[in-house]
Amino acid sequence: MAEPSALPGAAGGRAAQLARTGLRHGWTTGACATAASTAAYTALLTGEFPDPVTVTLPKGQQPGFALAVEARGDGWATAGIVKDAGDDPDVTHGALVRATVRPAAPGSGVLFRAGPGVGTVTRAGLPLPVGEPAINPVPRKMMREHIAAVAALHGGSGDVEIEIAVDNGEEIARSTWNPRLGILGGLSILGTTGIVVPYSCSAWIDSIRRGVDVARAAGRTHVAGCTGSTSEKVVMAVHGLPEDALLDMGDFAGAVLKYLRRHPVERLTIAGGFAKLSKLAAGHLDLHSARSQVDKGFLARLARTGGADDDLTAAVAAANTGLEAVRLCSARGVPLGDLVAAAARDTARGVLREAAVAVDVICIDRAGTIVGRVGP
Repeated sequence: MAEPSALPGAAGGRAAQLARTGLRHGWTTGACATAASTAAYTALLTGEFPDPVTVTLPKGQQPGFALAVEARGDGWATAGIVKDAGDDPDVTHGALVRATVRPAAPGSGVLFRAGPGVGTVTRAGLPLPVGEPAINPVPRKMMREHIAAVAALHGGSGDVEIEIAVDNGEEIARSTWNPRLGILGGLSILGTTGIVVPYSCSAWIDSIRRGVDVARAAGRTHVAGCTGSTSEKVVMAVHGLPEDALLDMGDFAGAVLKYLRRHPVERLTIAGGFAKLSKLAAGHLDLHSARSQVDKGFLARLARTGGADDDLTAAVAAANTGLEAVRLCSARGVPLGDLVAAAARDTARGVLREAAVAVDVICIDRAGTIVGRVGP
């Protein structure tokens, strides 16, 4: 299986930071499901499975995936790919992701089904409606695009049903937060870039420090600590920062703040998903789900300070996810997103201590829409 393409010679920014860790990248379940469905649909139309099967990821990389399973029958084809998470300690590393493709009614487009080991959404607050297979929006988009490409190449209609399954997925899901979030029956098919970024604590924290060093050496006075690629795009759009001013902090907010305390710049933007930054707002410096959780009681108390009545405060405390809480408040005119941003800024200032670093915070939802913001 091919490695993700690197950006040779990059002095700073996300690509150089990743290279400095020395860790091997992997592939998301969404990338594996896309590759498997592409191979299965190709076989359904042509009778032959492409092996390896090449797909195009959202940022343009074109990895090839070896097939572990090939099967065909009357009106169906199945392909399977073993997920390689690289050097990331991912519970789905080694899992077999299967896609079975069948013709669907004319004009139906691409329909998604949860096979064995893939969960179903049973509670509100997630990016999918209740009752839908837990196949997230970006993997769905990738699969639709690849199905359309295969249909155009081989004369298909593109009207198909895709059933995604993961061997032993229901058992693996018990080691994730899916059951607590109301995703029942198995795993979620995830990924916004198709690539699994390996998060070794020591290697990643070192890469953050080197990223700060590179930005300072380039004369940057404004840097941004981002939790992922979506928040990086938002920061670039809002502030127009160059790549070498972007720090991929992942879950390690504390590492960014502590290093900037000793090696300050004039301004720091912290940007990330609302749920992760709500943890920073509550005082957590490690935002990984294994080490900190969204505190709904904390969010309810914040909402109360923003004018929430008893009913809304109770609804926030009982929300399924952080984003559900912010949506409930937004509908009632309570600026929970801004309150979380302000509290996260307060936490950051506390860690920075006397360092003369102005801090602003941007909270986003999964689509990259800003749901909370506070200036320096």
